[in-house]
Amino acid sequence: MKDTRVYYSLYSRLLSEYGLMQAFSKVKKADGSAGIDSESTADFANDLMEQVRLLVHELKDKTYRPLPVLRVEIPKDDGGVRKLGIPAVRDRVVQQALLNILQDIFEEDFHPSSYGYRPKRSCHQAITKAQLFIRKYEKKHVVDMDLSKCFDTLDHKFIINCFRKRIRDGSILNLIELFLKSGVMNKEEFESSELGSPQGGVISPLIANVYLNEFDQEMMKRGHRIVRYADDILIFCNSRSAAENALIKATEILEGDLKLSVNKEKTHLAHAKTGVKFLGVEIFSSYTKIQDKKIKAFKEKVKRITKRNSPVNLQRVIDELRPKMRGFANYFRIANCKTLFKQWMTWIRRRLRSKQMKLWKKPAKLQRVIRQRGYQGEFKAIKMSSWRNACSQHAHYSMPNSLFDELKLFDMGKVETGISVPLWQ
Repeated sequence: MKDTRVYYSLYSRLLSEYGLMQAFSKVKKADGSAGIDSESTADFANDLMEQVRLLVHELKDKTYRPLPVLRVEIPKDDGGVRKLGIPAVRDRVVQQALLNILQDIFEEDFHPSSYGYRPKRSCHQAITKAQLFIRKYEKKHVVDMDLSKCFDTLDHKFIINCFRKRIRDGSILNLIELFLKSGVMNKEEFESSELGSPQGGVISPLIANVYLNEFDQEMMKRGHRIVRYADDILIFCNSRSAAENALIKATEILEGDLKLSVNKEKTHLAHAKTGVKFLGVEIFSSYTKIQDKKIKAFKEKVKRITKRNSPVNLQRVIDELRPKMRGFANYFRIANCKTLFKQWMTWIRRRLRSKQMKLWKKPAKLQRVIRQRGYQGEFKAIKMSSWRNACSQHAHYSMPNSLFDELKLFDMGKVETGISVPLWQ
């Protein structure tokens, strides 16, 4: 049974030096950029006790005021930008302390198919849940919903009303409102914040989940099966007509009750026969693949790191490549991509051989390395800058696969793929 208690007195829990120290520990672990005051986590740590005592004093006297967040724009795959708001470290500490108090209170309220920014929940679980609805329950007609600038358009009054359902402590609600209305510093110009909760704030993911949980619960009441990761929403139906009806109802809730904007161009009806795109993968009736744009982006990244005209030696190239390969493989192992990963390893090793041959410059160096590896006989001189020759017998003799193992090249071909993850941890 869900906990439906209402909390009247929480603010005193913020007035703890120990609690704020714990909050700073999490902020420091996450690191992140400095805010508008240019103070880093290291700077804050240098005078930690005094900083914490000052925060306790300000919170106690109700004189605490968060600084405006620093606007940072991150390029998106579609050519647009994602606007982030980076709070000052001191404000991140207070937000983390507040999150530590509120997280457990609201966690039990959330929809079981909501997976974004929640403890012990992941993208892999969201994808697994979507696969379950499509394959086990055969809900192959899917509404793929896209919200326009969701974080930037959250209604402040609605946010406070959502929190007030469980929190009646006026000081806590006022603090949340202070963060919402702290404003943005954009290229040295202050902008007021009448809408939204900027991405980048520690408390923003919880605010978004509390806000969008209103949508989740309303869809549950109507009997719709959904999977949501932050503002990525899928609705699963048995027929196209049911999907069309679900889209109408969902749009009414999101644009009417929640005052958000549904992106009509990107929101569409999908079918498992032709693929349902979600969190970087494409889910079909019997298998899951990596989205083409993710494959293209990864290959471009590998090409940039392994370009032949760079003077960087092979070990440094592999050191730079390793975390990119590991991160990509560990995320996309949810897909059925064993063959693809093995093909990529062949391609990546060939690029590395090509680069090393270009660094050696002369065929004599290549022949010397071959003989050092124990091969006898005469070896014809080959063109060292030829891509074709990077998969020649000469290249493989001088640079066997075992060499790349010694240099600790991450082997994507050995990663277990098509994994199944537990939906709850």
